[in-house]
Amino acid sequence: MTKLIKIASYPFLGRILIFLLALLSIWLPLAAPIYLLVKDSNLATILTMALLFSEFLFLVRLWGKKVYGNSQVLKSYGLINTRQNGFEFLIGLAIGLLLTFSLFGVQGLLGFVSWQKSDNLPRIIAEGLLSALGVGFAEELVFRGWLLEELQRDYSDRVSLWANSILFALSHFIKPVVPMLRSWPQFPGLLLLGLILVGGKRSRQNRLGLPIGFHAGLVWGYYMINVGKLIIYSGSVPDWVTGVNGNPLAGAIGLLFLGTLVLGMRKISEQSKGL
Repeated sequence: MTKLIKIASYPFLGRILIFLLALLSIWLPLAAPIYLLVKDSNLATILTMALLFSEFLFLVRLWGKKVYGNSQVLKSYGLINTRQNGFEFLIGLAIGLLLTFSLFGVQGLLGFVSWQKSDNLPRIIAEGLLSALGVGFAEELVFRGWLLEELQRDYSDRVSLWANSILFALSHFIKPVVPMLRSWPQFPGLLLLGLILVGGKRSRQNRLGLPIGFHAGLVWGYYMINVGKLIIYSGSVPDWVTGVNGNPLAGAIGLLFLGTLVLGMRKISEQSKGL
C-alpha cells in the first residue's frame, strides 16, 4: 500500500507508464485468445476494445483510490451525474451534429459534394448513435478525464492543454506504417479538435458532459453521412480542400470550421480562467 501511494510523487511520465503497463498486463492475456479465435477482424477489434475500456474503468478506480486516496476519482475527472452535466451533454451533441452537417452543407452549396438518398437511414441513425456514444464517452473519459488530470498534476493549464491535444491526435496514428502515413493529413484537425474538447471541459467547470456530447455529435454525424453514403464528391476541387481520403478533418474547410471553434472557445475560456 505504501509503495502504491509513493507513485503519486513520481513524475508524469513515470505514473503514465506504470498505469499503462498495469493495464496491458491484465488486457493482453484476455485479448490474445480473442484475436486468435474470432475470425471476423472487425468483431475481434470491437470485443478487445470493449474489454480494454472495461479494464480501464476498473483500473482507474483502483488507481484513484490506492494512489491518490480518492474513492470518487471519476467525479474528479468530470463524470458527474447531475442535470446540468446531462444538459451540457445534449447541447454538445447538438453542436457536434450541427457542425458536421453544416460543414458538408457548405460543401454542397459550393458544388463540392452532392447529396444522395439512403434507404437504410433509420437503421444507420440508430447504429451511428450507439457507436458515437461509445466513442465519445470512452475517449473523453480517457483523454479529457484521466490523462488531462495526470498532466495538470505536473504542468500548467497551457502546457496541459497542448500536451493533451497532441497526445490525443497522435493516439489516432497507432497503426501500421502505410495506413499511418496515408492518414497523416488528419493530424492538424485532430489537434484542433483536442484543443476544443479541453476548452469545452474547462469552460464548464471541468464537467465532461459538453466534450462527451460534442465528440459524440461529430462521430454520429459523420457516421450517418459516410456509412449512409449521403454524399458524393464532385471532384471539382482537390482533396486537400474537402478532405484527404474523404475525411473532413484532413481538409481546408474542416480546419476552417474547427479553427473558428477554437477561437470561440478561447474567448469563452479567457473570460473565466483562460486557456
